[in-house]
Amino acid sequence: MSKSFEQDTVVILNPAARSDRAGQWRSRVEKVTRGATLRATSRIGEAELLARRAAREGFKRIVAAGGDGTINEVVNGLAGTTAALGLLPIGTVNVFATELGLPSGDLKQCWQIICHGHTRTIDLPNANGKHFVQLAGIGLDAQAVKETSVALKRSFGPLSYLVSAAQIASRPPPHLVIESKGVKKLEGSFVLIGNGRLYGGPFPFFKRALIDDGLLDVVVFKRIGYLDIIRYLQDVIFSSSISMPDLEYFQTKRLRVSSEEEVPVEVDGELIGNCPVEFRMRERGLRVFAPV
Repeated sequence: MSKSFEQDTVVILNPAARSDRAGQWRSRVEKVTRGATLRATSRIGEAELLARRAAREGFKRIVAAGGDGTINEVVNGLAGTTAALGLLPIGTVNVFATELGLPSGDLKQCWQIICHGHTRTIDLPNANGKHFVQLAGIGLDAQAVKETSVALKRSFGPLSYLVSAAQIASRPPPHLVIESKGVKKLEGSFVLIGNGRLYGGPFPFFKRALIDDGLLDVVVFKRIGYLDIIRYLQDVIFSSSISMPDLEYFQTKRLRVSSEEEVPVEVDGELIGNCPVEFRMRERGLRVFAPV
């Protein structure tokens, strides 16, 4: 590997990803990325700061070693710069890595993809100015993220969100108002926004989505209860159809979701606040290393 590659590459590691095995992951990452600069985070939000600093220092490749939350932070740090994003997926959930076709868990192969240098230029949406790469949610899943404790995550991993969702399901859902140019004003109780096809794992939820088409894919669950929503989620995931009476699916470049209630918003599994929220798209705003 050339010296210039090593000098141009920084790896931002979230050692809290799979915290019980953090030491093992760190040594594996160090072994695979030997020669590149490694910077580990010590708190939530630090990956964004480290990525922003690395971009300012002139690093051409900024690699996120962690889960979707780490990737989200790194993306927010390098957004608007010329640096390209690399992925070493080691977190609990790696939906974006799966979307790109990366071999999850195979750090050596993922590092080879970065070394080969092939990039894709993909869209970079944002919610109230906070960038995300894969998906956003307003309502049920954001509430589940909000109420899922660290202890629960440690015990159940990705299933912890389902445990929280089941506890929330008996509550009355919020009233959301969804507005977008060219689409009649909608009312709903849960909204999901996709940049890519996948949601919650290897499930092709947003059937028409492409990560480089300049469009947000929006699924609105109309005024139905949470239990019905959970049933519909299963139906949408395991069906090729998206034409259900209580669902509205459309594509747009801009979107606004508001509510008179305090309804949480999540992007890439990270809470960013409450409604109202405005979504905008930066077309082809991010270069990311991906398989050819």
